[in-house]
Amino acid sequence: MKTYRYSEWDGSQDVFDLNAETLMDELDQLMMKYGDLAQALRALRRSGMTDDKGRQMPGLDKLLRQLRQRRQTQLERYDLGSVMDDIRQKLDEIIDTERAGIQKQLDEAKKQAESGNGELPPELTERLRQTLENRAAQNIAKLDELPPDVGGRVKELTKYDFMDPEARRMFQELLDQLKKNAMQSYMRDMTQRLQSMDAQSMAAMRNLLEAINQMAEAKRRGEEPDFDGFMQQFGDFFGPNPPRSFDELMERLHEQMQQAEALMESLSPEDRQALEEMIHSMFDDATLAEMAKLAVNMDAMFPGIRRQRGYPFSGEDSVSYEEAMKLMESLQKMDRLEQQIKEAQFSPDLDDINPDLVNELLGEEATREMEALREMAKILEEAGYIRKDGNRYALTPQGIRKIGQKALKDILSHMKRDHFGPHNLDKMGAGSERTQETRKYEFGDDFHIHIQKTIMNSLMREPGPPPVSLSVEDFEVWKTEESTRSAIVLIVDQSRSMFMNGYFDAAKRVAIALNHLIASYYPKDHLYIIGFSGRAHEIKREDLLRMPFPFFEHGTNFQHALWLARKLLAGQNCANKEIILVSDGEPTAHCEGAEVYFQHPPSLRTLQMTLKEVRNCTQKGIVINTFMFDDSPFFTSFVTQMAQINRGRVFFSDPGTLGKYLLLDYLGKKRRKVS
Repeated sequence: MKTYRYSEWDGSQDVFDLNAETLMDELDQLMMKYGDLAQALRALRRSGMTDDKGRQMPGLDKLLRQLRQRRQTQLERYDLGSVMDDIRQKLDEIIDTERAGIQKQLDEAKKQAESGNGELPPELTERLRQTLENRAAQNIAKLDELPPDVGGRVKELTKYDFMDPEARRMFQELLDQLKKNAMQSYMRDMTQRLQSMDAQSMAAMRNLLEAINQMAEAKRRGEEPDFDGFMQQFGDFFGPNPPRSFDELMERLHEQMQQAEALMESLSPEDRQALEEMIHSMFDDATLAEMAKLAVNMDAMFPGIRRQRGYPFSGEDSVSYEEAMKLMESLQKMDRLEQQIKEAQFSPDLDDINPDLVNELLGEEATREMEALREMAKILEEAGYIRKDGNRYALTPQGIRKIGQKALKDILSHMKRDHFGPHNLDKMGAGSERTQETRKYEFGDDFHIHIQKTIMNSLMREPGPPPVSLSVEDFEVWKTEESTRSAIVLIVDQSRSMFMNGYFDAAKRVAIALNHLIASYYPKDHLYIIGFSGRAHEIKREDLLRMPFPFFEHGTNFQHALWLARKLLAGQNCANKEIILVSDGEPTAHCEGAEVYFQHPPSLRTLQMTLKEVRNCTQKGIVINTFMFDDSPFFTSFVTQMAQINRGRVFFSDPGTLGKYLLLDYLGKKRRKVS
């Protein structure tokens, strides 16, 4: 018994329909463009796709845009200079509180002396008041002489003897917080567990730094660090999620130090200097030495890690040092995820993208989209269209057939049924193809009997129970079409202009469709495919999708392509031999011996050598039909001359109609109705 669960509609139930057929439709287009499955899969993941209901499944490019937009929103929101402004403001409040406290004590002492109601003798009271005034004058002078920079003020106030208890408490609280912030750059987990940063706590932190440096130096010497002993001594510093190994500990520390470095680099030069001076003013020399030593060890353990760049903040919202460090953590996670997405675009899968990071930074919807992108290759693999070949995916024979079927279907879908009219056949071969229609049997017909209609004819003529009595007039036979056996060479121009003008993709799709048509319906026919630019070369059927572009060749060498086609057809024993030439320009190159001669505009020698090869093909009974994309007067005149010599035909086409014209011409010559 099935169980159904209902929930309130929130939009997430509109799940993208990801299936193998939809994926193959998209992959087909990309394979035509790139000719390489790895590139096609990468492009599919980058751009995403649309299902048959018009729903868009975003790709990696959209996720990258979302990630960058969130980072930009953070940068445009906060003013990182407010980190130092907050410290300056607190220092001003401490100084103002101290000044007010001093004045309050002076006022109370004066009032007490004037009233004469004190418990002490007047002489002693006056002497104490004078001492208080002298100390107050000295402290006020020190406050007046405080340096303007934050680091200098903190350093001087550390040595300052506060008179006001509240001001002393405020400064100690600020000092503890600043020390915690500074130590968080190295060991956030440990610092957060300390209640205060008194001398005892600072000594513990210094010992911790020293122990980490000792393990790092042992590692650099090739020794195994005593991590277990370290955790026995300092394990309480790490809370509920302690590191499980020395390497994990160092990775955590390195990540936190990178965040602190990014914060420093994001500050203005003045604020950066002030913060550095302030940090140095708060620690003793021994602690500073261990910090510097840890930085050196980190550089040795993580070589090649580029220096952290700053972030260009431009907002107005204030942020504290602690909030700024959390902000650095978030921004660096965004950087890490961006790098993972970029690198995944060139890998066979998306396993290197951290799904937890996607969920944290971009939300549940993006996580679902990422999972769908991750499933693409798996769905195609389970459907049998692709297979894993080492670290790469490869098309299976089923996948190649699917693309061929799609190419043929796309072309045939633009043909109207009435286009299949009778075509004259100069030469007929043996064999016949059965149609879906039937007719009455006539003497001499092949005995392709349609059993059901034959029996029905008998029952219509003589109704009754079995057995059925058959006569000659009851026989119904399949209609057939006379079929020719052909050997065809499809010559595809691969010159630069074919790619630049967008013609090559159309020619490639037609080649794939024609190959599938012949392999599936006319297996007795033989198809060769030749690509050419400066030289001609045969393209095997299995390499059709990867039809290369000869980047380093110049020219359009009709002569060599026709010569190679003639050599290939010489091995075929059939009456119908045809060359189909698809090009967008006149010949500009020819071969003489092993040398290729190129000239644009075409030289007279190139034109003569090309027409000579046309005559050679004609003498061998090979028909040359030319499909041209360019109707310039010179090209039109030249191919017309070719047709006059060869008695072939010329078709002017465009990328959208090439397939229709070419397949109609092929199919028209394949059969005729037998009445």
